[in-house]
Amino acid sequence: MNMLTGHIEPEEDVRSARTNRVRNGSIALVALLLAGGAWKLTHHAPVAAAPPPANVTVATPLVRDVRAWDDYVGRFAPSKTVEVRPRVSGQVVGVHFKDGDIVRQGQLLFTIDPRPFAASLAEARANAASARSTLALARSDFARANRLVGDEAVSAGEVDALKARVQAAEAAVAAADARVRQKSLDVEFTQVRAPITGRISDRRVDPGNQVAGGEGTTGSLLTTINALDPIYFSFDGSEALFLKAQRSRVAGAKTSPVEIQLQDEAGYRWKGQLDFTDNGLDPKSGTIRGRAILRNPGYFLTPGMFGNMRLASGGTQRALLVPDAAVQTDQARKTLLVVGQDGKVVAKPVQLGPVVDGLRVIASGIAPTDRVIISGTQMALPGMPVQAHLGRIGPDALADATPAAAPPPPAEATFAH
Repeated sequence: MNMLTGHIEPEEDVRSARTNRVRNGSIALVALLLAGGAWKLTHHAPVAAAPPPANVTVATPLVRDVRAWDDYVGRFAPSKTVEVRPRVSGQVVGVHFKDGDIVRQGQLLFTIDPRPFAASLAEARANAASARSTLALARSDFARANRLVGDEAVSAGEVDALKARVQAAEAAVAAADARVRQKSLDVEFTQVRAPITGRISDRRVDPGNQVAGGEGTTGSLLTTINALDPIYFSFDGSEALFLKAQRSRVAGAKTSPVEIQLQDEAGYRWKGQLDFTDNGLDPKSGTIRGRAILRNPGYFLTPGMFGNMRLASGGTQRALLVPDAAVQTDQARKTLLVVGQDGKVVAKPVQLGPVVDGLRVIASGIAPTDRVIISGTQMALPGMPVQAHLGRIGPDALADATPAAAPPPPAEATFAH
């Protein structure tokens, strides 16, 4: 209501006046902001300085002759194994080794009671003496008859009979001597000796037990001996690896060396040679059986142990090597960061080979003159300039001293007293 005129203003007019005042204030604020922006455009603010190029270390790839290997998994086996069984039956009266010993060829292992065989030998010798006495008498009679033939005191039939007696007596002596040799062997067989050098198993019979002798598997099993030096390593290879080895052999490759790594070792310390390849592939599995032979002078390697074997798949070849840490992963491909002549980073896709002494073999993708970033890769991006410092690529200094892998932890422990 207007007090001067007494006129009451409508409510809509009051609301419209307020709206106009708000609009006018907003326009003034926008104008003020525009004026401030125009002043900033006419008075330039200082621009921040660009960051310096990242420092990286570059080096040309190491060029070395390397040998390619194929990997296999296999198991150690003895080069010889013998089941020790007695040749004669009798009672075991002595065991002359400790279970698990290394025994030498010819070493005495078991003694079987020799007394029955010694008695049989004495009887055979007595029979041989009797046969020789009979032979001497027959020869004497034959000689006497020959002297009387001229006087016609003895008929020709009697002379022939005496001659036959001499021949029969000689045959009896030969048979008696053969029995003596047989009985002597029986006495010798009462001492069971090691047929080969190797590690012996535990004894299967104790003194006092009766054992059966015989040929083949009919005799009682006394123990077994495995020859461990040299020792075999048996493995199965795929048809593809077999074809690869065959083509290398056709190309003139020599005997392939092998290296074997045990499950608790970090390197391949056991060296050997490929010894045998089977004469056919298994049609069910598509694999072929192979065997390597290696020295084991300390008898450390034991039959039944597993190992990872690598087999040289050909001669040496020239290769480019870079640190494995320098290889970058870009989705499904592998790349190396290289500094170009303009000082900018370039990512080159590469094909990787195996790792040799901590260095990765690069099968393709780079040249021997490329400057590969080996340090500072996290600060380098493709296309950006960098400050390159010259470095050098070399094999791992600790490559020859391959550390052993950590052994499995013990199941439990107690305080030592």
